[in-house]
Amino acid sequence: MTHRVVSLIASATEIVCALGFEDALVGRSHECDYPPGVERLPACCSSKVKVEASSKEIDDQVRSLVGDGLSVYRVDPDLLNQLAPTVIVTQTQCEVCAASLQDVERAVCELVTSNPAIVSLEPMALGDVWKDIRSVASALGEPARADELVARLTARLDALRARTRSLESRPSVGCIEWTDPLMMAGNWVPELVEIAGGTDPLGEAGKHSGYVEIERLVEVDPDVIAIMPCGFDLERARREMTALVTRPEWEQLSAVRNGRVVMTDGNQYFNRPGPRVVESAEILAECLHPNHFDFGHFGRGWTWWEMPESARSLRTG
Repeated sequence: MTHRVVSLIASATEIVCALGFEDALVGRSHECDYPPGVERLPACCSSKVKVEASSKEIDDQVRSLVGDGLSVYRVDPDLLNQLAPTVIVTQTQCEVCAASLQDVERAVCELVTSNPAIVSLEPMALGDVWKDIRSVASALGEPARADELVARLTARLDALRARTRSLESRPSVGCIEWTDPLMMAGNWVPELVEIAGGTDPLGEAGKHSGYVEIERLVEVDPDVIAIMPCGFDLERARREMTALVTRPEWEQLSAVRNGRVVMTDGNQYFNRPGPRVVESAEILAECLHPNHFDFGHFGRGWTWWEMPESARSLRTG
């Protein structure tokens, strides 16, 4: 059977391509940008949130929409109908991350005449990522491809875990998924921290990311702080640091005083539960153990934080 696939979540697009079905993709979400070339496909959904707003304003918009029982995204049923997909991949894990299952089902019921199969992913932990890969492969009629892909990915993580187990130190790390208000990463990120040779005192594997007060971060005082805002690349994440670094509590943190704050590309890596969770673990290993690991991600997937003069003047002004 010749499939026509629409992926409405960036991580699913990466899964489809890693399974060897890139040529079957006919539509994507507005956030799908990897592997290079998928941007040529038509975007079948759009965001109701003004993404150019500040972190605080974005959080307020999302809370308002979700609180009113509204979706954060719009799905285009006319475009879906024109594309005539046989499979649509979406998710139910987080309605802030992609078009929800309800959005897709509503669009399909309204107009789409190709009667597509809907595959809804729900990754809460690392094992769920492997399960989702298998779900996509099964829907596309090639379950064996999932077995091969999962075996390759888990072998790389196992090899990294074996290397970090021999290290004498296991630094604690605070993984910040949102800077204003402060949110610590959960889900699969604490598992990646463990594989990378660290401990995560504020994240809980398999649980949604949660808001915390900065006083709690100061109380735990992790050795390393990793900034990984959902949906932001390195440049945008750096711009959104002002609200955090101008807090008086910021300078109380050991990681700040010791120069162990890192910026990561949370959009491309940590917040995409797909094949590149392996690269995410490698990035963490480089951040936590810079003298032991170099996978070539520095400057692209992560970099050290240095307070810009604009933020410094706000603190001292």
